[in-house]
Amino acid sequence: MTPPPSRRAFLKTAALLPLAAATGATTRAAVEPIKRVGGPHLKVSCNAYSFAKLLNDHALGRGPGLSLIGLAEFCAKQNFDGFDPTGYYFPGYRDRKIPSDKFVFELRRRAFDLGLGVSGTGVGNNFTVADKAARAKDVDWIKQWCEVAAKLGAPVIRVFADTQMRAQTWETVSNGAKRDEVEQWIADDIRTCAEHAAKFGVIIGVQNHGDFIKTAADLISLIKRVDSPACGAIVDTGYFRAPDVYAEMAKAAPYAVNWQVKQSPFGVEKEAEAPTDLKRLLRIVRASGYRGYLPIETLSPRGGGNYDPFTVVPKFLAELRQAIAETA
Repeated sequence: MTPPPSRRAFLKTAALLPLAAATGATTRAAVEPIKRVGGPHLKVSCNAYSFAKLLNDHALGRGPGLSLIGLAEFCAKQNFDGFDPTGYYFPGYRDRKIPSDKFVFELRRRAFDLGLGVSGTGVGNNFTVADKAARAKDVDWIKQWCEVAAKLGAPVIRVFADTQMRAQTWETVSNGAKRDEVEQWIADDIRTCAEHAAKFGVIIGVQNHGDFIKTAADLISLIKRVDSPACGAIVDTGYFRAPDVYAEMAKAAPYAVNWQVKQSPFGVEKEAEAPTDLKRLLRIVRASGYRGYLPIETLSPRGGGNYDPFTVVPKFLAELRQAIAETA
């Protein structure tokens, strides 16, 4: 039997704990892959961003477009298991006004009547900027949206850890701060959001979508630094920047609380010449034991182009379903 530690050894260890916490030495090792049981169980969802132009047209009064309830009805007709109503398309979002309970509950009830789950929701934010006041406003907005997510029945809310400003990088918007410093303030902000989210039974999902998180190691490092049971990874299959993007997906998969399945792992410009190997992706997902939604998100070509989500989404859905069936 191992003898108990001496009083001196105990006091020495205790004295080091505050220092370890301050330096992040304990937080990086604390978060482990999600413990799952029962084997993989997969459901397919539709991310609202696939219909971005039509939803924006409706929200901004630029013609009939498509409402969120209209999107839900389309998803039901295509036999999706769920849908992801992104915050961008809710009334008042652009003015950072929370939608009324009436609107949220009507959308939730319609989804229920249609047999659709709400796989998640999301908002925009930029935690790489050096301006603390700007980051604080984004923290407050995410906290408010966590409460909307709870009312909606969405278990996960997507947030970004990357620069969302065109023609900018995390280095420029952080005013040249070192990467470790930027990761620390991103983690602090996300942890604050996660603490609030947990009060409403919601999980903060960190999506790799930009220039700060290029690899699975980047994503996992941040999640470990956040060190919260109310925070996990949203694995975006279209935004890893590494020699083997599928290896990155495999490394991140054990930490996934949700996914974003794209038509190409190399961006919208590569969809025709380098489409996502869906069977390879599904083998990765299954190997992780993931149980939950696989939301698909199709993208319109940059600068316009011929894009009809009513055609593209069903086609990609059929391809994903076939891959799910062939890897079962």
